[in-house]
Amino acid sequence: MRAFGLTAFDAAPELIEVDVAEPAEGEVRVQVRAAAVNGFDLAVAGGLLKDMMEHRFPVVLGKDFAGVVDAVGPGVTGFQVGDRVFGVVTKPYLGDGSFAEFVTVSTAVGLAKLPDEVDYAEGAALGLAGTAAIQALDAAEVQPGHKVLVVGATGGVGNQAVQLATQAGAHVVATAATDDERELVTDLGAATVVDYTGDLAAEVRQVHADGVDVVLHFAGDPSLALAPVRPGGRLASTLIMSPEQVPTDDATVHAIYANPDAATLDRAVRHHVAGDSRVRVQQTFPLGEVPAAFEAFAAGTLGKLVVNID
Repeated sequence: MRAFGLTAFDAAPELIEVDVAEPAEGEVRVQVRAAAVNGFDLAVAGGLLKDMMEHRFPVVLGKDFAGVVDAVGPGVTGFQVGDRVFGVVTKPYLGDGSFAEFVTVSTAVGLAKLPDEVDYAEGAALGLAGTAAIQALDAAEVQPGHKVLVVGATGGVGNQAVQLATQAGAHVVATAATDDERELVTDLGAATVVDYTGDLAAEVRQVHADGVDVVLHFAGDPSLALAPVRPGGRLASTLIMSPEQVPTDDATVHAIYANPDAATLDRAVRHHVAGDSRVRVQQTFPLGEVPAAFEAFAAGTLGKLVVNID
């Protein structure tokens, strides 16, 4: 099958041919229809995880996916051939990725049913972004009336967080710099927009002199994102490994490592179907143009970039 990946640590990622794997115990094989680009994929392609995770070459890149179950492994219940599904590849090693015509995934975590009314591009863009946003809001205990700053609001996770915090009844302050970014976050529900290219804390305190109750942090320096938090407030960040990385005596810090369990994926897709949140697919690329998708991602996004697998 066609796939986009690495053949060695010192090789550039490229379109390659790899064998189609059979699903193991507790796995299904998914015929991938779409896969979304995440920062994790660029980190693997750039060799940044060389000493952090096992690499089983060829390493096919890609985490998020949506498609159709085309084979079921031993011991699988709850899924059958023909099911529309979406999710996140969660194996403890790098090797099997979603930038391919097929991928095998565990049914224990990282897999959920995709309703008929959600298309494959939207489903592919929802896995990690929806999971991270939901779990960040849960950790920060966002409540009606809270003042919530979303840092990194224009990316996929930030898009979801702005919408979900607004739906929760919070007053959302979103970061944006360009006219297109401001238009996007306002359309998603942000009540106030602040410029992330300047003094973020000063910008926020011009609007809320006492600071904000919660910061949901998905981009940039977490220590700078902490500054606008009022005493007793909370910071939830996907960019730290532990709260000790952002020391403070005045706020509670949560490190968010997105865990795409079935319950969270189901919540994400239910939000989408109900209209509480929507996925903004900024641009799509064919499998052979993943390098262009990576370049576009690195340049900054207004939503999600999706690879269509024909």
